[in-house]
Amino acid sequence: MEPTLLNIHHGFNFRDLGGYAGTGQKHIKEHKLIRSGKMDLLSDRDIKFLSDYGVKYDVDFRSPEELSTAPDRVPVGANYYHLPVFETDETQVSKTRKEEEVEFAADAQGGYKNMMRTYSEMVLLPHAQKAYRQFFDLLLSNDADDSALLFHCAAGKDRTGMGAVYLLSALGVEETTIRQDYITTNDFIQTPLQEMMVKVHAAGRNQNFTQSIRDLWTVKEDYIDTALAAIRANYGDMQRYLHEAMDLSDQQLRDLQKIYLA
Repeated sequence: MEPTLLNIHHGFNFRDLGGYAGTGQKHIKEHKLIRSGKMDLLSDRDIKFLSDYGVKYDVDFRSPEELSTAPDRVPVGANYYHLPVFETDETQVSKTRKEEEVEFAADAQGGYKNMMRTYSEMVLLPHAQKAYRQFFDLLLSNDADDSALLFHCAAGKDRTGMGAVYLLSALGVEETTIRQDYITTNDFIQTPLQEMMVKVHAAGRNQNFTQSIRDLWTVKEDYIDTALAAIRANYGDMQRYLHEAMDLSDQQLRDLQKIYLA
């Protein structure tokens, strides 16, 4: 199925996960789960749209530095939760460190290698696991019929993407659908990607650097494959990862399915 893109005017990659088929021939409810890009540029009109849509939870996976630079505009009636997956912006969506500028200029694969490493870290680092476990705590508390939970990072593709992978897996969504939801991000980040490319070209960066930035700003099958391979190598399969790394019990998984599936 095609994802439901929300009518947000001053943001990107806002989409409702409702409609995906989960366990027991049920489907994810609409107006319950929203994944998105950053929230700092939202207009008053966008804030009202999200409030009217039912958003009661605003879950921010960005680093403390990203938060201080561009704090969320939180929808009226929503509670804000800062759950940094990394203590610094490992995905390098918001900025590029000076030392990595040198690497990217010298190696067209620099950005790609960065992302491959980052996806393993999102699976295995204790700090990342703790953030995603807290995410599940919030998901389990979102049991009111008129309450939606929105989760995001900067572009809504990597930290948010893996959050969606874990969540959709917990709800019994098939891997092919999970992959499609992940890759679909590329369709919804073209505007900020092109804006970034204009800045890169204006700065006179070489082709190596340009390719690295493009790899940082898009999602690839290789990235999610790296994450899933790390799960298989260290835990066996996704279900064991949810039980052991996310510390989710069978009852909690049933509770999640009760809350989000119909």
